[in-house]
Amino acid sequence: MATLDELADRIERLVLRHEELKRTNVLLEEKLAAVGNERDNLKSRLAAARSRIDALLERLPAGPEAK
Repeated sequence: MATLDELADRIERLVLRHEELKRTNVLLEEKLAAVGNERDNLKSRLAAARSRIDALLERLPAGPEAK
């Protein structure tokens, strides 16, 4: 059976590990938010580019009718 000092050491290591994991989790959440914002920005830019391409295609003269 573990002594009281051994248990105290294990608990201290667990607390330190928990704090480390909490910090890592915060960093990952921040990174996820940044990546999500970047994705949303890219989707918006893609939609704008598609809109511009569609407008340009509308301005093209019609080709000869296919028979």
